[in-house]
Amino acid sequence: MKKAIITVVGKDTVGIIAAICTYLSEEGINILDISQTIVDGWFNMMMVADVTGKDIAALSDALREVGEQKGVIVHCQSDEIFKQMHRI
Repeated sequence: MKKAIITVVGKDTVGIIAAICTYLSEEGINILDISQTIVDGWFNMMMVADVTGKDIAALSDALREVGEQKGVIVHCQSDEIFKQMHRI
């Protein structure tokens, strides 16, 4: 299984989760884990998704566009890269 970490940050508005999850569903991407919080009006979400057979660079570009439409910043990267970047 190939996993990706998807993060979403921005001012809270209606439909952020729906927009991201709808796009992933349309692409046949399964969400394995999800966490979201809102702090003082700021939205923050982190997802782990199964991206087996998907081009992560193309997925990242597409999710960035979905985020721009909702006024949030979306990052998508391989979980292997994410783990290496955040190890202590």
